[in-house]
Amino acid sequence: MSENHASSVLTLWLGASLSALSWAEEISYLEKPVVVTASRTNEAAEDTLASVTVITRTDIERQQARSMQDLLHGIAGINIANTGGPGKLTTLLLRGTESDHVLVLVDGIRMGSATSGFSEIQNYPVELIDRIEIVRGPRSSLYGPEAVGGVIQIFTRKGGKKGLKPTLSFGGGSYGTINGSATLSGSSERAWFNLGISGSDTNGFNACKGSFSAGCFTIEPDKDGYRNISGSARAGYRFDNGLDVEASFLHTDGHYEYDGSFQNRTQLAQQVFGGTARYSLFEPWRITLTAGRSNEDSDNFKEKLFTTRYHARRDTISWQNDITITPNQLLTIGTDYLYDRINSSEKFTTTSRYNWGVFAQHQISLAAHKLQLSVRHDDNQQFGSQVTGGASWGYSLTERVRLTAGFGSAFKAPTFNELYFPGFGNPDLKPEDARTVELGAAGRFDWGNWSLNLYETWIDDLISYNAATFTPDNIDKARIQGLEAILNTEIKGWLIQTNLTFLDPQNRSKGANKGNILPRRSKQAFRIDASRQLGDFVVGAMFLAETNRYDDLANNQKLDDYVKVDLRAEYLINPQWRIQGRIENLFDKDYETAAFFNQPGRNFFVTLRYQP
Repeated sequence: MSENHASSVLTLWLGASLSALSWAEEISYLEKPVVVTASRTNEAAEDTLASVTVITRTDIERQQARSMQDLLHGIAGINIANTGGPGKLTTLLLRGTESDHVLVLVDGIRMGSATSGFSEIQNYPVELIDRIEIVRGPRSSLYGPEAVGGVIQIFTRKGGKKGLKPTLSFGGGSYGTINGSATLSGSSERAWFNLGISGSDTNGFNACKGSFSAGCFTIEPDKDGYRNISGSARAGYRFDNGLDVEASFLHTDGHYEYDGSFQNRTQLAQQVFGGTARYSLFEPWRITLTAGRSNEDSDNFKEKLFTTRYHARRDTISWQNDITITPNQLLTIGTDYLYDRINSSEKFTTTSRYNWGVFAQHQISLAAHKLQLSVRHDDNQQFGSQVTGGASWGYSLTERVRLTAGFGSAFKAPTFNELYFPGFGNPDLKPEDARTVELGAAGRFDWGNWSLNLYETWIDDLISYNAATFTPDNIDKARIQGLEAILNTEIKGWLIQTNLTFLDPQNRSKGANKGNILPRRSKQAFRIDASRQLGDFVVGAMFLAETNRYDDLANNQKLDDYVKVDLRAEYLINPQWRIQGRIENLFDKDYETAAFFNQPGRNFFVTLRYQP
């Protein structure tokens, strides 16, 4: 697959759509999930004006995913860069923006490191996740800094049916890998809870094939293993007066080995806990108060010799008021407080800062039209006032087809590393500013649903590494154009989900790099996932193709395009027990998503599940 094949990929996607129209039978699997991330209010996913993907617990188990990388790789608008296999640093780039331009929430609480600016998703335990909401496009007017490319919210598992319900899973496979998990949930008329634990251990493989002058700047041809143990708790209660309270906790400990000249082992602990209270003083007015804290602790070693330690803490408080003006008008007014603090063995000149934000949103439905307007003012301790806004409009062309248009602005404050890291930081950096315009169309039919979204994003003062000064600098502008196409359908019993992305992420700064492709972005990606139940068997496959990308601003380090095929099957032993098997990278494709860092070859994994 190459850039010249763009038209053939589009033809393939349109062909699948036409085939679905011709051959699909009446189906009932298409649910209408409710999402909260797109507008900070409950709404059906099909009614939101944003481009949204929802990954449910059913999707996670059906795809036999073992990591966040498995779940997100190939989803429309997402590029993944992994540095050497399971547990290694994995960053995601949403709609061509930077890895620290994605806001990650866990049960409503901000995650991510104040030092690096991004969230290390490779450690998040998929066995403890209930669902994931992916919102593409700027959301700073609702969430403040970081939400330039979009927002990803992870919800941990919660209580289900009345009574107690345990689940168990255990599996093993290639590279000496073993995984296990257990959960216990329960609920009554007013209360519910879920407790969970999961663990993973793998010998891994050689993470890096670099040299002393490139890649990991060392040669260590050994196996680089990974161990992780995680636990979660989530519970809620509804009082007689209508007060609804909920609390959640997630902790994950990861120990991973890699190749590096300065350090090659890391112990990383991530933790988030928080609570939410919802109450209506009277019927039109609903108050939501959320507070929480996330921590990220990283201890780094060269073999067994300690090198560095980083501790980052984020405290958040949010007060939101949803006021129903009329049945077709909802006004949301609120305020957010964010406090970042770091403590490190490295000497940072500034170690804390706060950000206050106030926001308002007005959602209006009138006949075939829907309008969403939002504005926000942030007061950042270091960078002063920042104002962002958003406007989206939707028009129902028919009962099943809707057109949308939108505009949004966003900003991102520089990270502590970019500002103050000894020998690297630049304290004169300015915040990054972004503007996005978007057009979309979506349809929902008996045979399935589809969506198309076309967008353009401009980023000013983009922070990049300046080779002339050996520091980060506001030297770049970027213009990102993209097209996302999604089709979900069922054909003759086959559940089919397709994602297609066209991306043109250009560096528009002055100088030799003008017109180059921003690093680690593939310009075209196509993913199709299909599964079908045949009696007591369920079979499935995932096809992923990505065109080449570059690993550097100068576009000298090219990473080849690749195609990867995964197969899976499961057998329903009885209503409670099932056994699953998966072959990943069937054709043993050698590929990279970050230069010099290896990816898994052909491998298999088998899982036994108990779920009453």
